[in-house]
Formats: sequence, structure tokens, C-alpha cells
Amino acid sequence: MNQLDTLKIFQRVAELASFSGAARQLGLPNASVSLAVQQLEQMLGTRLLQRTTRRVQLTADGEAFYRRSQELLDEFESLRGMFRAGGQPLSGKLRVDMSSAMAREVVLPALPGFLAQHPQLEIELSASDRRVDLVAEGFDCVLRTGTLDDSSLVARPIGHLVQINCASAAYLKRHGTPRTLEDLAQHQLVHYRQVLGGRSPGWEWFDGRQTHTLSMAGSVTVNGTETYYAACQAGLGLIQLPLVGAQKRKMLDGGKLVEVLPQYRPAPMPVTILYASRRHVPARLAEFMDWLHALIFPLTQEGGLTR
Repeated sequence: MNQLDTLKIFQRVAELASFSGAARQLGLPNASVSLAVQQLEQMLGTRLLQRTTRRVQLTADGEAFYRRSQELLDEFESLRGMFRAGGQPLSGKLRVDMSSAMAREVVLPALPGFLAQHPQLEIELSASDRRVDLVAEGFDCVLRTGTLDDSSLVARPIGHLVQINCASAAYLKRHGTPRTLEDLAQHQLVHYRQVLGGRSPGWEWFDGRQTHTLSMAGSVTVNGTETYYAACQAGLGLIQLPLVGAQKRKMLDGGKLVEVLPQYRPAPMPVTILYASRRHVPARLAEFMDWLHALIFPLTQEGGLTR
């Protein structure tokens, strides 16, 4: 095991605060990970990690060494990519996360073209509606829709997704079509919560300056995009969704879903690429993020999709 491998092991243990977690992600035996860190500490003559039965945490020296070793590894990745313009292909593995809807409707259909250009790359794609911990779970980047709350990560904005209000034709036939905000008192909303246990704030609309919220009744709360759309199609209530999602699934074709109250649309939803706060970005990650940005930007309000 060379010194760079040892540094990578130490980095992953520090990020996950776990020897066993680092071993699982790196595909190494627990003993090999523990030995690598011990040898590194012996070589440096200082303790980098404080180990207890419950947790692993960086010492003061470990914090300083972590930052410097991170810079060194990033610099090494940058040096490796210096001559790729001369024909050396991108290689290695990327771990990315995004919503299931974005993966299914936008990214996966286009991914074969990207991999055809970079056949030595491997993509591990996590598609879920929960918000993963980029650092702790070892992701290179995440594609996030909605308001950001990760101040420690680097944010690369792509644009905003236009949102619309929809209901199924069957629902509107039974309950009528709302024409005003006052009409919503007679309607049901399918509530969406990433973590079940409560309802959404309610109906949201944007007046050009700020978002307003109106509490609404609703018999069903879901925590996934697929069930959210399915609940609406089943006639369980109104939903608010990105226009691109409705278009990609052809939901508005043939009256499967009908847009309502277009004058009271929600605020456009920001879509952002997040990655770890590092001075240098590996060439494979930079190339993938550039591709992702170019793929999604035309689907945003800034890219011209407003309907």
C-alpha cells in the first residue's frame, strides 16, 4: 500500500468517523484500514484520531493533517489530469445522488451518451427522495432541487424549475375546477413530506416577490415522487410539481392531468449541484458536473422552459 492509498484511507475514516464504515466504502478489511492509520500515525509521530468504544474523532493534529492531506490529494488529481487533452481518457468511479424523478426523467436517458464518450468511467447513481449526507456517505456530488441548507458544501446553481398546479380530470369532474384561492377550501391537497409524521405547509403560490402559503385539507400524505404523482392521477387531490416532470411523463397529454390556477403557481424551484468544499476538483468530477449542467439548464426557467 503506497502513501497516497494510506492518505485516502485516513481521509475516509476521518470523514465517516468510522473505521468499519471506511472499510466498507473502500472495499478493504477492517484490519487493513486500522493498520494503515496506525502506520501513518507512527510515521508522523502524532495521534491523528481519538478512538473510543462509541466514536472516532480527529485530534487537533488530525484536523490540521486532514486539511493538508486533502489539499495534497486534490493537487495530485489535478496533476494527473494535466495532459488529458492529449488523449488520456477519464477513468475511475463517481458516486452521485439525485432525486428519483430527475434520475428517471432526465439523467438516465442521456447517460449512455456521456459514458460512450468516457467508457472508462463508472457511475454509482443513488436515486432517492431523501437528502443524503454527501461527505458522510462518500458522494462526489449531489444534484439537489429545492432550498439549500448545506452551508459547508460548494453550490453550483443551474437554474430554476418552473412549477405548476395539477389535478386529474376525474378529480375535477367530481369536485369542480378551482378558479380562485377561496375555492381551495372545498378541495383536497395531496401532501408531500420527505419524512412522514406531519403535513406539508399547504398550497404555495408566488406573487413575484414572495411565497404565500394556504393551509388545505388532505386525506393522503406521501414521501416519494412516484407516489405523489400516482396519488394525483388516482384522484386523491391537487398537487404542485415541476413543469418538466409533467412534460417528460406526458402527464398533460390527453387530459391525464389538468393544470389549474395557473395564476397561482408556486415559486420556481432551484436546482443545484453540490460538492465538497475542495480547492481542486478531480477531472472526472469536473467533466461530469459540466455535462450535468449542460443537460439540465435548458429545462430551467433561465434556459427558456416557461410554457
